[in-house]
Amino acid sequence: MWGREWGKLKIAPFHFRVTSAMPIKWILHWQPNPGTTVNSQILSEVSQCAESINGVKDGRWKSTLSFYKAMGREQTIGNEFPRDFVGISLAEQPSKYFLVIRGQRLVVEAETSIQAIMEKLQSYKTRVALNFEGNQYQLGDFQLRVGKVVPMHSESLRGIVMEMEYLPISSWEKSHQMMGDFFDLWQEALSKRSLSGHFVHNEPNFREYGLTDQYSFQHTAVQYASITAQMIATSQGANQQR
Repeated sequence: MWGREWGKLKIAPFHFRVTSAMPIKWILHWQPNPGTTVNSQILSEVSQCAESINGVKDGRWKSTLSFYKAMGREQTIGNEFPRDFVGISLAEQPSKYFLVIRGQRLVVEAETSIQAIMEKLQSYKTRVALNFEGNQYQLGDFQLRVGKVVPMHSESLRGIVMEMEYLPISSWEKSHQMMGDFFDLWQEALSKRSLSGHFVHNEPNFREYGLTDQYSFQHTAVQYASITAQMIATSQGANQQR
C-alpha cells in the first residue's frame, strides 16, 4: 500500500503539490536480453506490473517521432543546413512540434504548421515515422506512461518505452535521488516477472543542447530522440548477430 517504505523511497498517498514549473521526466526504453526481441507479452506484463503496485489507469497517451532527411544532394545542401533531424509531437503539447538536430546539438520548438511547410517546400522527406502509444497510470506523486513503439500505419512492434514523471520537482539535478529510488522500486517489482530484458535509462547531456536545469518540453524531445537512436542501434546489432 502507498505510504509504506520500500528501501529509501516512501510514496505518499495521492497528493499532488501545485507547481508552476514543468515536472521532471525520465524516458526509458526496453532492452531485450541477447538473442531475444520485444513482443506484446512483455508489454502486457509491464502494464500489469504498473497496476500491481497500485498504479491507477488514467487514460491513454500518444506521441509521434519522424526522421527527416534532406532531399537535395549533399553538395547542394551546404553546411548551414542540417542533412537530417528528428521531429517530435508530444502528447502534452499537441499544438507544438519539436525539431531535434543531433549533429548540431540543437532543439527547436515550432508550431505544428511547420510540418506542412516542410512538405510544401519539399526540402526534407520523412524516412521513418514512429508512434509511441499506451496507457497512463497515476501512483501518488508519480505518473507512469507505458507504451509500444510502432511504425505509423502499422502494428509491427518495434520497441517498448516508459515515461516516468515526478510531479513536485522541476529541477533535473534535485530529482535524481527520488527518481532513482522509484526506478529501483519499479525494477524490483518487474524482476519478479522474469522477463527477458529490462528498462534502460541513459541520460543525454542536456547542456550540449543549451538546456538549463529547469525541466522543459525540449528536455523531453531530446530524450525521445536519444532513446529512439538507442533502440535502432540495439535492433541493428541484434540483426547483425543473427
